[in-house]
Amino acid sequence: MHAEAATRMAETAAISSKEFRAALGRFSSGVTVITVDTVEGDVHGMTASSFCSVSLRPPLVLVCIDHLAETYLHIRERGRFGVSILREDQDALSEFFADPERNPGAARRLDIRYNHMKSGTPVVADTLANLDCVVVQSHAAGDHTIFVGEVKEVAVAEGAPLVYFRGRYGLHREREPQ
Repeated sequence: MHAEAATRMAETAAISSKEFRAALGRFSSGVTVITVDTVEGDVHGMTASSFCSVSLRPPLVLVCIDHLAETYLHIRERGRFGVSILREDQDALSEFFADPERNPGAARRLDIRYNHMKSGTPVVADTLANLDCVVVQSHAAGDHTIFVGEVKEVAVAEGAPLVYFRGRYGLHREREPQ
């Protein structure tokens, strides 16, 4: 191993989770809900900002899912998932799907509705975009798995995206001292 690479590895090992989260919090991201139908016939979903496009030909996207998340098990079992890109006014949906201990009554209160793509994959209704994805690759990476999905169908709508930046929704500009 080169001395430079060993130094980089040593520096990386010294980074705390808090420091790492603070650094990555400076990167704004869109907010998605990843959905999958369960063997029992229910819809399971989770909020994910670790989502991006990979390729145009073929159309590929990726999502990173924690190994402890219930969604991880469902995607591994089903081999497909839906992606719903949230609108700027859908922060309550993001919060709902981000909570693994969510109250079932909250879904009724939020009036969460699902559409189903041609394949049957569930997606959240009335979002900016929906994608139906078939898993074509998966890669273990630390405590997450990177699922690469080939997009089989899309539906798009107009509007502005929900953005997450520095632990809050929306873009928050720091003001210059006057």
